[in-house]
Amino acid sequence: IIFLTAKDEATDKLSGLGLGADDYISKPFMPQELVLRIYAVLRRTYKEDSPLLVLDGCTIDFSRAEVQKKDKIISLTAKEHALLETLARNAGKIVTVDALCESLWGDNPFGYENSLNAHVRRIREKIEINPSKPVSLITIKGLGYKLIARK
Repeated sequence: IIFLTAKDEATDKLSGLGLGADDYISKPFMPQELVLRIYAVLRRTYKEDSPLLVLDGCTIDFSRAEVQKKDKIISLTAKEHALLETLARNAGKIVTVDALCESLWGDNPFGYENSLNAHVRRIREKIEINPSKPVSLITIKGLGYKLIARK
């Protein structure tokens, strides 16, 4: 999130950044500055040094936000990418629903469980051979999810 606003007081800027903005730009601004700031956010989001993750039936390229499944390349959304990155950092471990919601939506993650479930369903459609019988992104009932990577 980049705030683009006419409010240029220090308190406004601190408030915006405190709400979770990645950047805050006050008017007037140069269009090229906005483009460069967008590129900076994208670089932070899609790091070039992110490794490949090999799962059963697909490979995830975090630097490109893509899944390669057989001969198909499937793009990930920003939330799917962030969710998979969190699960990959904790591969083989249970990650609670609360921890996943907090990593995706910040300080006030309550009420996002249904949205998380929808993101998990869409990710399974992209990474699993049979999304109704997942082997890579499994549900741990009552706790959360676990990502199983191939060794």
